[in-house]
Amino acid sequence: MADAELRGVVALDGPSGTGKSTVARKLAAALSASYLDTGAMYRAVTLAVLRAGIELADEAAVAAQAAASLPVMGTDPELPTVVLGGEDVSREIRGPEVTGAVSAVSAVARVRELLVEEQRRIIREALAAPGGVVVEGRDIGTVVARDAELKVYLTASSEARARRRSDQDVAAGRSADLARTHADVQRRDAFDSGRAVSPLRMAEDAVELDTTELDVAGVLARLGSMVRARGLAAGVEPTR
Repeated sequence: MADAELRGVVALDGPSGTGKSTVARKLAAALSASYLDTGAMYRAVTLAVLRAGIELADEAAVAAQAAASLPVMGTDPELPTVVLGGEDVSREIRGPEVTGAVSAVSAVARVRELLVEEQRRIIREALAAPGGVVVEGRDIGTVVARDAELKVYLTASSEARARRRSDQDVAAGRSADLARTHADVQRRDAFDSGRAVSPLRMAEDAVELDTTELDVAGVLARLGSMVRARGLAAGVEPTR
């Protein structure tokens, strides 16, 4: 698919640690497509809320801060950026403080409304240019891009996801505690699946892909097959 070009939207959903960000970026790069990490948007807004010293329980104040702090997202899969107030916060939003607060912020209905509107705008902008867009998050197929040409729901065991998160932290120079990370993964799963607004769930027309026993290359191979089967790679005939 190196010379292929994506047509339309590929929506990748699933809980944290399933490899969404890694494979979404690689898939977008292979298909000359734009890339959007919606989870990073919620993390950036959470960082803004924390910096402002706002109580997470004060939903009105959290929503007001979100409206004043929409991040600017770079959609180049080779070098995605998250800019908040003119500062690239791509690294800071992955820290433990933001990780511990992002579920509460993302559960605020007005925050989700604001960010979904911005996500749809970014998708429209990407589709207006050559190439499509690979979008990853937790409600892409169910809320943000219901008409996506391909929806994939990535899953993996909580143990595998905790190991991956810990490995990512170590690779990024952050401290890692596997037991703590596993507990955080389970907490986030329960929070995201149980929230009243846009709960984490698989879209009815999505394809489920369990990544527990797959490496990045294996997941990409499966995704590439799905893209070809749907006829979404320009210049590549759909498979039967």
